[in-house]
Amino acid sequence: MSERIAIYPGTFDPITNGHLDIIVRSLGIFDKIIVAVAKNSSKQTLFSVAEREEIIKEVLINEKAIEVDSFEGLTVEYAHKKNACAILRGLRAVADFEYELQMANMNRKLNTSLETIFMMTSEKSFFVSSRNVKEVALFGGDISELVPPLVVSKISEKINSIK
Repeated sequence: MSERIAIYPGTFDPITNGHLDIIVRSLGIFDKIIVAVAKNSSKQTLFSVAEREEIIKEVLINEKAIEVDSFEGLTVEYAHKKNACAILRGLRAVADFEYELQMANMNRKLNTSLETIFMMTSEKSFFVSSRNVKEVALFGGDISELVPPLVVSKISEKINSIK
């Protein structure tokens, strides 16, 4: 039997406890998860792609079945290159579902052998988004329950370097 590999694509600017919840839970379904940091030039990010990759690697250092990588272009092409059988996506609310359903159907059109697996975030993370985390941090709010401790310090460093 071949290894079951899933791609978990996203911007991860920064990675949140919600993302980590999806990653850890998905390890019970797949043999390997590739956290794929998207290089998206249309998005204004706080951290560079290399910084995001490094943060994720540090946060997940003890998870041997996790690979951290970056990509640009179509997710389905990247997934094919990595021999993935699935794209993993987290859902927080109905608005997420509508967008993700459109993407899943487009991906299905582009590659009929690649499945999209939706996982609901846990109730303690359903309201957390990277955008909200950055906004709260920029205004001096406490993000310690929303992201791993390493991310708290990296965001603080980044904000202090911008000011």
